[in-house]
Amino acid sequence: MRVKGGTVTRARRKRIMKLAKGYRGSKHRLFKTAKDQVMKSYAYAFRDRKVNKRKFRELWIARINAAARMNDISYSKLMHGLKVANIDINRKMLADLAVNDADAFKALVDEAKKALN
Repeated sequence: MRVKGGTVTRARRKRIMKLAKGYRGSKHRLFKTAKDQVMKSYAYAFRDRKVNKRKFRELWIARINAAARMNDISYSKLMHGLKVANIDINRKMLADLAVNDADAFKALVDEAKKALN
C-alpha cells in the first residue's frame, strides 16, 4: 500500500499560503503562483539585505560630506586627514556626530586639517 502523505502535503501548502498572505490576486489564492512568489520574495529579501547596507553607507557619506563642506573641507580630504591623524572612526559614527553634535564634528575636522598640513 502506498503512502499518500496528505497531511505533509497539506502542511507544506498551508505554510506557503500563510507566507503569501497579503499578496495580490492569484499570488495569495493559488498554491503554484503563491509558491513562485514566495520564492521570489525570499530572493528579493536576500538581495535587499545587501542593498540596505549600501544605501545606509551612501546616506552616511552624504551627511558627512554636507557637514564637512560646511567646515570648508571636502569629504575625501576629511577622510584622508582622519586616516593620517590616526583617528579611527567609522562613517556611521561620523554621520551621527555631523547631525547631532556639530562641535565634536568640528573638532574632528580641525584634527584632520591639522594632519593634512
